[in-house]
Amino acid sequence: MPLVRFDVMEGRTDEELQTLLDATHEAMVDAFQVPERDRYQIVHQHKEGEMIIQDTGLGFERSKNVVVISMVSRPRTAVQKETLYKNLVELLQERCGIAPEDVMVSIANNGDADWSFGGGNAQFLTGEL
Repeated sequence: MPLVRFDVMEGRTDEELQTLLDATHEAMVDAFQVPERDRYQIVHQHKEGEMIIQDTGLGFERSKNVVVISMVSRPRTAVQKETLYKNLVELLQERCGIAPEDVMVSIANNGDADWSFGGGNAQFLTGEL
């Protein structure tokens, strides 16, 4: 159920993007215990110069492989989020060749009334989900 948005630089192939999405979904399913078909992902590709992702003084050297992952989700525990971050960078490095320093994640929480999956219903409130 998390809505996941990816901001990346242009230039990745369709296969590379699919691997990125699949690896992220796998990490999320594992960390958040969401159902396999609970998958909502959107990719935004940017021209060089349209993304400025610095390091907040942490000393990271970012490359053109930088990925910013923004999630909107029902509340998750700190342990779940830390598990996601760890698993995510491991999978993205292993499967996509993306360095851990090139992965930035932000999670915004919302509640049950903030979701409608279609049909004009708030499925978490109506009991459909």
